Amino acid sequence: MVTIKSQRKVLLSHGEDGYFVVEVPSLPGCISQGKTREEALANIEEAISLYIEVLQDRSEFIPIFI
Repeated sequence: MVTIKSQRKVLLSHGEDGYFVVEVPSLPGCISQGKTREEALANIEEAISLYIEVLQDRSEFIPIFI
């Protein structure tokens, strides 16, 4: 498990295609990938930001950090 800039814990694993896959347990369905570990973590940072932005636009609950 890795903690990234947004302070959300993520699960980092190797996908079947050789890419790194990153999931955010505290944000259901928030998943990204990258060719390298660094790329995958940068991609999930963006995915987290967009995920939270959509929740805010919809006035929905933003899950706490886990």
